[in-house]
Amino acid sequence: MKAQKKDIRALTKEQLRDFFVSNGDKAFRGNQVYEWLWQKAAHSFEGMTNLSKETRDMLEANFVINHIKVDLMQRSSDGTIKNAVRLHDDLVVESVLIPTKTRTTACVSSQVGCSLDCRFCATSRLKRMRNLNPDEIYDQVVAIDNESRLYFDKPLSNIVFMGMGEPLMNYNNVLKAIDKITSPEGLGMSPKRITVSTSGVPKMIRKMADDEVKFKLAVSLHSAIDEIRTSIMPFNATFTLADLREALEYWYSKTKSRITYEYVVWEGINDSQSDVDALVSFCKFAPSKVNLIEYNPIDDGEFQQASNSAIDMYVNTLERNGIVVTVRRSRGKDIDAACGQLANKQ
Repeated sequence: MKAQKKDIRALTKEQLRDFFVSNGDKAFRGNQVYEWLWQKAAHSFEGMTNLSKETRDMLEANFVINHIKVDLMQRSSDGTIKNAVRLHDDLVVESVLIPTKTRTTACVSSQVGCSLDCRFCATSRLKRMRNLNPDEIYDQVVAIDNESRLYFDKPLSNIVFMGMGEPLMNYNNVLKAIDKITSPEGLGMSPKRITVSTSGVPKMIRKMADDEVKFKLAVSLHSAIDEIRTSIMPFNATFTLADLREALEYWYSKTKSRITYEYVVWEGINDSQSDVDALVSFCKFAPSKVNLIEYNPIDDGEFQQASNSAIDMYVNTLERNGIVVTVRRSRGKDIDAACGQLANKQ
């Protein structure tokens, strides 16, 4: 049986240098290939034009570049772009480009499907098939950066890990991807422009703090009352609000970084004064910001967007208690590209 070629992007720069030395070439060839792979996002060895044909043939004989392919690009009436991204094993994930007047944001996926079971999210209905590799996460960002330059005449300015999957359940690969994205040898983006959004995995939030990560943290909260949160996010029975808050207190003590809470208000679920009072109480331990997100239906009608008066109640109560709050209107709803809608529907 023919041996399967190794994906060259799984190698470090040092391993690439060693490969060339062991094949009787100069170590700096490894630097050249590394630059092609990451800074220039080369799709093939043939395109590495400063290497000899002999060298390119040697790479072709030993390695593959498992590059993603944008299978389908959809454009919303509001300018939002959704990519259906085909991976080397034919699985598909989705990523989104969200433009505003001042910036463009990439919403990227970290898993095929999702490890968690939030009842209001279309992605959670897809079983988790596998984690994405660092290069597959990186490629989503490169594709969206190219689209940002092509359609909006500006480079990508921000990245949010709010696509398919729970990023902290693919922690090592997400961190490796962010290292490449922020490295001068990669895309050179500032980590302060990257936000990792989690549904709340206490052990991994603590690990992020210990690892002294420089990117921002957002928590998909949706209720600060255990019973209600467990009814809509069943994993909360395992990762309770008390555990989550303890982990976030630890995060803040180590990073001094403000915490963002993503929060959807639904009719008859979390739209009462007691719900917002519980949220205020939960937020008090550290500087925080609450993003109230418009709900995007996923067809079955079980969850309904709360009334404007309920949203106003949240805004007024949070502001009265000195908590920063924004109301975020959804983008890309007409192409199923909004928060909670990513489910490979094409």
